[in-house]
Amino acid sequence: MLSEILQRGMKTGFILFYWICPVLLKGCCIRKHQKKMKGVQQNPTNQHFRAVEGELFMMPCIKSLEQPERSVWSRSGEDKKGNKDLTFDCGVKFVARVNHSGKYTSLSAGSRSIIILQVVESITVRCYQPSEAKVTLRVRRGGVIYCPGHHCSNNTATIWFKGNKAVSEQRRSSCNEEGLLRLCEVYEEDTGLYFCDRQLMEEGIQWTYRRAVDATVISNLEPSRCPRIRYPAANMTEEVELGHPHTLTCEVFFDFEVDFLPKVQWFMNYGHNMENMTPLHMEAPQQKQETLEVFEVIQTAVISEVMPQHLKHTFTCFATNSVGNSSVTIKLKQNIKVNWPPLVGYPFAAFLLVVWLGILLRVKWLEIQLMYRSHFQRRRLDGEKEYDVFLSFVWSPLSAEGTQGLTLPSRSGCDCNEEEHLSNKKLMSSKEGKSTLKPLEVLLPHVLEVHWGYRLCLPERDLLPGGAYTNDVVLGIKRSRMLVCVLSADYLADSSAVFVLESGIQALLQKSSLKLLLIRTSEASAFLTPSHLPRLVQTALKVLPRLNYSSKTSLRAVDTFWRSLRKAMPQSRKRQVATMECRL
Repeated sequence: MLSEILQRGMKTGFILFYWICPVLLKGCCIRKHQKKMKGVQQNPTNQHFRAVEGELFMMPCIKSLEQPERSVWSRSGEDKKGNKDLTFDCGVKFVARVNHSGKYTSLSAGSRSIIILQVVESITVRCYQPSEAKVTLRVRRGGVIYCPGHHCSNNTATIWFKGNKAVSEQRRSSCNEEGLLRLCEVYEEDTGLYFCDRQLMEEGIQWTYRRAVDATVISNLEPSRCPRIRYPAANMTEEVELGHPHTLTCEVFFDFEVDFLPKVQWFMNYGHNMENMTPLHMEAPQQKQETLEVFEVIQTAVISEVMPQHLKHTFTCFATNSVGNSSVTIKLKQNIKVNWPPLVGYPFAAFLLVVWLGILLRVKWLEIQLMYRSHFQRRRLDGEKEYDVFLSFVWSPLSAEGTQGLTLPSRSGCDCNEEEHLSNKKLMSSKEGKSTLKPLEVLLPHVLEVHWGYRLCLPERDLLPGGAYTNDVVLGIKRSRMLVCVLSADYLADSSAVFVLESGIQALLQKSSLKLLLIRTSEASAFLTPSHLPRLVQTALKVLPRLNYSSKTSLRAVDTFWRSLRKAMPQSRKRQVATMECRL
């Protein structure tokens, strides 16, 4: 009975202890918190700050109701040591240097604030320990951050800041105990840069001595698992190319631990023998923090040149932590490249070529027909034709003047050779010692019919006036073996002449026995193709065979023209009459 009472009393005591102790501790933190809040309300105007060279420092921000806390501190002019202007934003950390010392001013809400900054060398600081600038805290446990030089300094009225905000103003449980910041419970968010400000009085001047501590929060759990290898998978095969370098990559997850350094290595196993292992040359590992308790290590090893013997070995990634080991073994396999261009590329290219040709034929079908029928198709004679040549031209004022002494040839004529024709003095006129040929409209009918013996169809001579002109033109072209059009500026402007040309083009497309030749005069060569012409005519003018003629050129060029014209004409049908002397 007595023992039961004692046991119940002990349980009650333990329960009260676990309830009351946190409350007392929390109350202590809250009490200190409230006490310090009253001491940090004042703005840092007209203050003196002291920092240690090489430590992180942060300019204070001025609180204002009109403007945000952000402000800029500027040092103007040069000091005695020749240091030039400097500007620092408040709340931005920087490494303090001796040449940063000086007088800084800031304008905020219309008021001017002044800070005197003095950066002292670290060798002059008493009890200076660089290791005091860093501290490691365990998450979900209580933590303590000491102000550097805590054991040999006056820590009265020390104020702690995280960044640029006083810790006492933050909603968290903490106690400031004479230069020591006690965190009742550490959270992941507690990682960061802390500043402790001590108040010193020297020669009647109150100095704020600011020191920095970088806090890192780590897991409070001890590792309980072996390393987990995420890549590569067990017994997997990686494809390689012989003669090329290859990189082996191992990605491993580790539980966080303080006293043991995780290790990842690559080994090569000769002949698949796990006992005969050789470490590979590895690059520096890459470490990445996944969570507070877990981090990842990426270890790579490079095979400078893959040889055939590498395909006979296996490769093992070996990871170690304080709990145990994990390993994964892989092998290499030669990558046989498939020559995809012949299998896929060529058929696709052929398909694109066919599509392109189809589009080209669709767009250029008319030009292709005209070129084929006028240049490449072998012509056949569709029986006897009434005319050899249907000659179409338009008289111009210049050609009308050149008809003096010449008339259109009649149905009878005589045969003579080309040289006799070109040397005939009546076909030329001399002016100031310069020979100029008569217009082509005057010369061509005489040469073709009188000298070369072709049977011509001349619209103004052989087509009856008053009839159906269009029908007569079409019928005359069908009765001719060849259509010759003398293109001049007047010709392209004449609707009747253009109709003759268009009718000839249509006949060329419909039947293969007609031959069409264009002769451009010098006037037409300088004249652009009018846009009012039918599309069929405009297209034909680009592709149909043509000769160029100019009456103001050398006799040698004219002789070349007549020879080219003779070659382009159909086979001559000379009349079976006695050769007569040509007379003009």
